[in-house]
Amino acid sequence: MNSDTTPTKSTDRKVTAGLRGAAWNPDLIPKDMRSSIHSLPTGDGAQVTGCLHALGGEDTVIFIMHPRELLLTHYLVPHLVTGGFACWVQGPRTVGNDLRLEHETALFDVAAGVMHLRAEGFRNIILLGNSGGAGLFAFYHQQASLPVTDRVPHSPGGRPTRLEEAEMPLVDGFVLVSPHPGQGKLLQSMIDPSLTDESDAFSIDPELFPFSKENGYRRAEEGGARYAPEFIERYRRAQAARVSRLDDSARELIRLRMAAKKRMKERPCLSDAMVSSHQHIFQVWRTDADLRCFDLSLDPSDRRFGSVWGSRPMASNVGSVGFARNCTPESWLSTWSGLSSNASFEKCGPAITQAVLMIEYSGDNSVFPSDLDAIFDSLGSTDKQRTRIRGNHHGQSLTLDEANGQDLAGAAAVEWLQAKFG
Repeated sequence: MNSDTTPTKSTDRKVTAGLRGAAWNPDLIPKDMRSSIHSLPTGDGAQVTGCLHALGGEDTVIFIMHPRELLLTHYLVPHLVTGGFACWVQGPRTVGNDLRLEHETALFDVAAGVMHLRAEGFRNIILLGNSGGAGLFAFYHQQASLPVTDRVPHSPGGRPTRLEEAEMPLVDGFVLVSPHPGQGKLLQSMIDPSLTDESDAFSIDPELFPFSKENGYRRAEEGGARYAPEFIERYRRAQAARVSRLDDSARELIRLRMAAKKRMKERPCLSDAMVSSHQHIFQVWRTDADLRCFDLSLDPSDRRFGSVWGSRPMASNVGSVGFARNCTPESWLSTWSGLSSNASFEKCGPAITQAVLMIEYSGDNSVFPSDLDAIFDSLGSTDKQRTRIRGNHHGQSLTLDEANGQDLAGAAAVEWLQAKFG
């Protein structure tokens, strides 16, 4: 399916779609769709909540989840339900909370949802991973495919995962929508390596600062940035070096806490009691500086100047809201480190051998063509298909006079699902 040949729709329809963001269009919800809320226990003693949207009688269910976001009204739900598929949309235990997000723990959340759907009698379960949800589902499937003795025994922070005790049912297929290569891999491409002091959000190495004219930066109205190949190479190396330093710092904080716990067993004292009980929280500043967002000649696509956070890099890079802004050592290593996280397609993609549909948006300023090529190539499946649709990261129209990419993505997903599982 190629969206470039699809007729355009009205301007009013486009404006409405833009205001909706990633939420569904209520006008598309089938009148006889029923939604039910379910609270599920996880294998490690937590509780998660999911919502089943269905007409009734479906034997195939689409499971939508993100490790950090609540997607109960995801824009694809009305299309999928109208197309004959039930939709299970589940929230993680860590909605909007990076402080507690470890992907190894989130696998228990996914497992609870899959077990519930099997118990409800669905014959086919399809994991629909949107954005960061794609990496989570890839990690789940990789671990579910392994003998229990081969599953990851410890998180990158050293915590026992107990995955060898987890019931992790396999699923029947995957739909990947604007997938990230992994939360950590995403951040490594975005992190600003010109920050020289993690305790000072304003510290700058001018030789690496991406927003100076000397290094090639220009605003959108000035034609956009043009970075020299030598600068880009130094920049990417420095990004990996900054992630490595953050990894070292996180591991040292964990080491100090665990050493205090050990001493407490031998000779309790107040200082060690405080250190061993303290959960360090640290801020990671300047995480919105992927050069491709400002130099549109790099990894070219239909995207606009700016990142998924907006077109003002000073506000999004230095501001209070951004990826990985507040972390614990454990959440940094498991989720946001491109060097240490287990949840990436590079590590997990080869384990996916089921049928896969990958929907990519041509104007995505969060996932770029080379990222999508690498994700698709990593998949172990011999039954995999790519569909490219005009739209931004959330499928919103790139111009006011063209079809809504969310609707096109819904049609593409339904067409593929009906052919494979109808």
